[in-house]
Amino acid sequence: MVKVLFIYTYILYGICKFDTRVLDIVGVYTESGFWGIAFHSSWIPRKERDPFCFDNMKFMKLGSKPDTFRSDGNNVRYVASELATDIAVTVGDVKFYLHKFPLLSKSACLQKLVASGNEQNCDEVQISDIPGGSVVFEICAKFCYGITVNLNAYNVFATRCAAEYLGMYETIEKGNLIYKIDIFLNSSIVHSWKDSIIVLQTTKSLSPLSDELKVDGLCVDAIATNACIDVSKVDWSYTYNRKKLPEENGNDPNFNGVKSRPVPKDWWVEDLCELEIDLYKRVIMSIKTKGIQSHEVIGEALKAYSYRRLPGFSKGVIHSRDVGKYRSTVDTIVWLLPAEKGSVSCSFLFKLLKAAIIVDSGEMAREQLVRQIGQQLEEASLNDLLIRAAEREDVMYDVDMVKKIMNKFLMQDRNAEYESEENKVQEIQRPGILTDASKLIVAKLIDAYLAEIAKDPNLPLSKFVDLAETESCISRPTHNGLYRAIDMYLKEHPWMSKSERKRICKLMDCKKLSADACMHAVQNERLPLRVVIQVLFFEQLRGAAATSSGTSTPDLPKSLKNPNDGSHRSSRSAPTNPEEDWDSVSATEELKALKTELAALRLRNRGDIRNNVDNEAAISKMKGLMKSKRIFTKIWSSKAAIGENSGSDSSESLGSANPEEAKSTPSRNRRHSVS
Repeated sequence: MVKVLFIYTYILYGICKFDTRVLDIVGVYTESGFWGIAFHSSWIPRKERDPFCFDNMKFMKLGSKPDTFRSDGNNVRYVASELATDIAVTVGDVKFYLHKFPLLSKSACLQKLVASGNEQNCDEVQISDIPGGSVVFEICAKFCYGITVNLNAYNVFATRCAAEYLGMYETIEKGNLIYKIDIFLNSSIVHSWKDSIIVLQTTKSLSPLSDELKVDGLCVDAIATNACIDVSKVDWSYTYNRKKLPEENGNDPNFNGVKSRPVPKDWWVEDLCELEIDLYKRVIMSIKTKGIQSHEVIGEALKAYSYRRLPGFSKGVIHSRDVGKYRSTVDTIVWLLPAEKGSVSCSFLFKLLKAAIIVDSGEMAREQLVRQIGQQLEEASLNDLLIRAAEREDVMYDVDMVKKIMNKFLMQDRNAEYESEENKVQEIQRPGILTDASKLIVAKLIDAYLAEIAKDPNLPLSKFVDLAETESCISRPTHNGLYRAIDMYLKEHPWMSKSERKRICKLMDCKKLSADACMHAVQNERLPLRVVIQVLFFEQLRGAAATSSGTSTPDLPKSLKNPNDGSHRSSRSAPTNPEEDWDSVSATEELKALKTELAALRLRNRGDIRNNVDNEAAISKMKGLMKSKRIFTKIWSSKAAIGENSGSDSSESLGSANPEEAKSTPSRNRRHSVS
């Protein structure tokens, strides 16, 4: 009977607890000789290794006899021995000439195969589906012969599966291969950070057996446990992928031997990038279940994995001819995203959204990204918003997606809470959680986005207007950005009809244009004349208010603000050309006069006219202002008379809510810029 003496690692560790350096060894003595399990370790202080090992790879040494396996060509292996071989085992393309006794004493499977062959007077056995193939079978055969073999993280799981296939159980012989490998896995592999990751990777190719043997679950739990330990117990120099610092390599002359660099909480994220997405998902889920790591650290792990596993992700694209194979990766990363706001950056979420569009992810994944982006849209940049449209579309950018994101952002201000009281459902409107600062940031961002997409000649006016109207609920001190976007759209779409120009210009408030924007607008021949008149009017009133008592800027006269109301319009007007130029040609001289007065007022405001301006100059200025008002009235009176003869061509005010589209007819002569 075999007498086995096991010396476990933790016993040796306890004996040597007063020593500052230890080497883990497990040895077994049997009647047939010595086999040992040596957990190779650098000489590392115990305080840096306890409770988990982040050091060099562990290995297990089995047997003590020299290697007597020889090759005869590429596909023949045999044992060099004085005794002739009595069995041939074919594994795949390789044939092994071996002896029955050492094999049958440890393998239940070979016992059955040989017994079956004896009935047929055949000394040859076929094994075609053994896990690991001929390489792993040779390891098992050498173990049967007592020949020295070394197992490590790369081959231990395949060997364990092959031993299971061959039936190398304790019931066949005490101290059999399965038992020894299980000791190695449970006492060493699961306590080593690097080895547990490697073993988990090797289970991918042997997934059915890994589920049955539960080795993958053992490694997943070990990795998650190691990732959640206190960082004070982690020796960062032994992580899987991180390059050592100069002081860790002994190359830093200023390093005094004291560990001063703290270990970050996300020290483990790069190592997990080695895992395939299905294994990575299991590990992250296990880490999240433990509830120790913060959602920011989980987000950082997902970010690192995305940059490592998705080619071109940093640029918001997927560089691959077969982008479909990355769909599972993108969908899984989105599914693993923490729900808490700020777990990942808004820029990262936009990159994920662009990747989801490229790989054609499901609607659920896109909606989740849109919702999370909307919660932190104020962190985005213009480049983030530039989402390319699908190839089948004519436009350059996906404006509808940005509109969805904008609606999600604004929805935070419209959250309602219902509660039941006395069988009545009442709606209680909670105050918005959005700050004025975040709203202004987003409004400025959308204005910049509108200016960028306006350069697309194929962009429909409806998409531009719909997005601009989405941000109209945000009160802004200036509409300069919106004016720039409108001007860019008019410049890139010169074929727009008069009614379309009126519709797009209604988006901005002329009273909220700066002085520089007003000066540009009055000389902008792309704007409808009505807009120019409004800009001149408000600029004059602003200049007058600045040089007088400081009264606020008044509103437009009622006749100019909403000229379609009142008796000026006849309900029975004769039909005429709807594209007839409603800008009266006779008003050119009046506009020039207005512009001259505007320039004079601006010179006074800038200090070009010194303090020696007497009362007569002030009176003259006010007379000029009154004269300009009469000019506006005169201009509108002439247009009202034309409106009585033009019917449907009467222009609606820029403040109207529902503009009417005019039918396409030959356009009027282009108006020259006011100069």
